[in-house]
Amino acid sequence: MAPASASWVPLPGVGTGGAPAGGGAAGSDNLLALFLATVAVVLLQHAINLFNDAADWQLGADVEKYDSWVRVHDGRPAVAVWHGSISLFAGGLLGVLVLWQQQQWSLLLIAAPLLLLGYLYNAGPRPLSYTHLGEWVTGICYGPGVFGCLWLVAGGPADLRLLAGSIAFAALAMALLLSHQPPQIETDRRAGKRSFAVRYGAVRTRQVAGGLFAVFMLTLGLGVLAGGYLWPSALLFALAAVFALRLRRSIPNPKRILLPASLYVLVGLLIGRLTA
Repeated sequence: MAPASASWVPLPGVGTGGAPAGGGAAGSDNLLALFLATVAVVLLQHAINLFNDAADWQLGADVEKYDSWVRVHDGRPAVAVWHGSISLFAGGLLGVLVLWQQQQWSLLLIAAPLLLLGYLYNAGPRPLSYTHLGEWVTGICYGPGVFGCLWLVAGGPADLRLLAGSIAFAALAMALLLSHQPPQIETDRRAGKRSFAVRYGAVRTRQVAGGLFAVFMLTLGLGVLAGGYLWPSALLFALAAVFALRLRRSIPNPKRILLPASLYVLVGLLIGRLTA
């Protein structure tokens, strides 16, 4: 993923803002924990982006990226790895502090394996990002991993909203990943990177990216509906139709997916607060 991809990581945290957190001091504690956990996730994802750029640079993929973190560090992947290690330590420490404050140590059973999976996404001579598992790893880590854990930290129950949100953000993560692959097909192929775009071509990759974005909007709207908000979910579905139609008439790229996704989440959150 490009360094800019970390900018959408707070979206799952914003999306969990509708989780019932109780009232009074307990509610405030949950909101603070959610905020700190979201910052921890941003730091962890920032580390993974750095490791990814360093691995790609060393293996010969994405060397043409103007926004590679290795370029930021004057073409020195080792420095990017150190930068990533610092971010990884800070994010991990903050995450552990949140679990300690919330006494939710059981979440480590979910978070630790997924963090290891994120590390393996970039590690070794044949990272998972270079195999057909790359897109699936991204979806699992962002869906059940990021959204699921943040939902539970916020005090949300394990219900249909958790399932819908996990599917939604898994689809969004995969849509963003696929949307930036087509321009890198030749470089990835030469480096032996078996990305979705390398395997299926640019046209199909863009079609699937658009379809996954539609899944994101649909399942997030269904999550709002599962919460008992009938007319707010109807408004979201109408907005989803507008975004889907507009994306269909253009070529999907990260900005054309990220910006409407951000607006969609914020509108949903605003509607939820106004109808609460």
